[in-house]
Amino acid sequence: MSKNILVYFLLWILLQVLVDVNCQLTPFKPSGMFRHTATFIDNKLYILSGSETSTGNIIREFFYLDVSIPFNTLELSWKDLSKISIVPFHTDAVSAKSGAKNDTLFLYGGLSSVSTMALVYTFDPQHIVWNSQVTTEINATRKYGLTGVIDYSGKLYLWGGISNNIIVNDMRIFDTINFSWGKGSSVNAPTQRYHFGATLLPNNKIIYMGGVDDITSSFYIETLYISKGTALSLKEVYIYDTINDNWDTKITTGKIPSNRFGFSTILGLDGQRIIIYGGVFNDPGGYVDTTLYVLDLTNFNWDIPKITGNTIPKPRAWHKANVISKYMVITFGYGYNRAVDSDILLLDISNNEEYVWTTSFDPSVPKSSQTSNNSSDNSKMVGAIVGSLLSGIFLSVGGFFLYKWNKKRQSKNNINNYNNHGQEKAIPTEGSKNENITNHEVVNNDDYYGQEVVTAPNNDGFKFFKFLNKK
Repeated sequence: MSKNILVYFLLWILLQVLVDVNCQLTPFKPSGMFRHTATFIDNKLYILSGSETSTGNIIREFFYLDVSIPFNTLELSWKDLSKISIVPFHTDAVSAKSGAKNDTLFLYGGLSSVSTMALVYTFDPQHIVWNSQVTTEINATRKYGLTGVIDYSGKLYLWGGISNNIIVNDMRIFDTINFSWGKGSSVNAPTQRYHFGATLLPNNKIIYMGGVDDITSSFYIETLYISKGTALSLKEVYIYDTINDNWDTKITTGKIPSNRFGFSTILGLDGQRIIIYGGVFNDPGGYVDTTLYVLDLTNFNWDIPKITGNTIPKPRAWHKANVISKYMVITFGYGYNRAVDSDILLLDISNNEEYVWTTSFDPSVPKSSQTSNNSSDNSKMVGAIVGSLLSGIFLSVGGFFLYKWNKKRQSKNNINNYNNHGQEKAIPTEGSKNENITNHEVVNNDDYYGQEVVTAPNNDGFKFFKFLNKK
């Protein structure tokens, strides 16, 4: 009996090895999504959760793109980490890189149907581990639909957004070093809003702009023009001083973008300009609105930059934008055709006189280092596959000989039993059937994990996120 168990155990291990090899050879393709989070840590861009673009259903995926090596946006090599994530289904959360060593992914808030979802989670990229966090303030509130901003001392500023289905304009501050909460001033703060743009400036101030204060707003799918309601103006921008805890308002001039929300903002490489992209916006009317604008921080003048490239992409809403190397890296979003366009857009912003849309990412490392990195990665992959195959062959051969030996031994026992007493000792066959059943269950569980999609509950909070009543 013990020999049978050993045989089955070895065969089960072999099956796991073969499944693992198959997973390594099959590239991961994420769902189309928007209202996700994108966090850049140690040359990896981590993407988490959000809403599925075609249905609006909240999804649960966690994966990353290695940007330490060159890549083309038409051939993206995503690495799936969904199996290790403990974060429930959610959308419209806030993420930031921070912590004592500035190497931890922090996740705050978000909209979820899971009542037990923690307010704060952390992900350790070095050990590939998620943890839920307990903070010092029991009454800390959950928000979603806001842009969080992390400062240079590890404090995460969480202004505005939606809390308990109410649009708010309060400032909550989370200290990622001490795991404590604080409040910022609301004196002279902007009016309540969500899906606005926000960026940290070099002088420890945060600039806020745009957004929407009407949860009944809707838009046209093809153009992203607002069809009902309105967005907030970008003629005024708001500055929050993180050092002195006060607000200031600046009036902008120039080619002011039309009112919008669901757009992205980044700080230019020179630290003197804000670049905004996409969003859902008011019909510009007399002139053709563009996907990109630049705000000069020295005089608060808006302008439309010179843009070149083989293909000028359409605007996207509820995407994410990160500055990586010399690029504005735009991930996913709503408003593009995945059959035609890549999930990632790259804008080269190294030359302020001319921005360039490109499909090629160059991390600007020495050529020798690139070759070394690529060779190392290829060697690791080949080694893993060859090692797995050799292990599989070894286990197969070992399992075969154990099986033959066990069968021969049982046959001898049967003959001896028959000669002595005329009583046949049946060789069990149920084990073979059970073996197949068990093995197939293991394969199915592995294939299904990470593909689970849950339809959001049919309540008012989730109805709103089905594309904001799109038309």
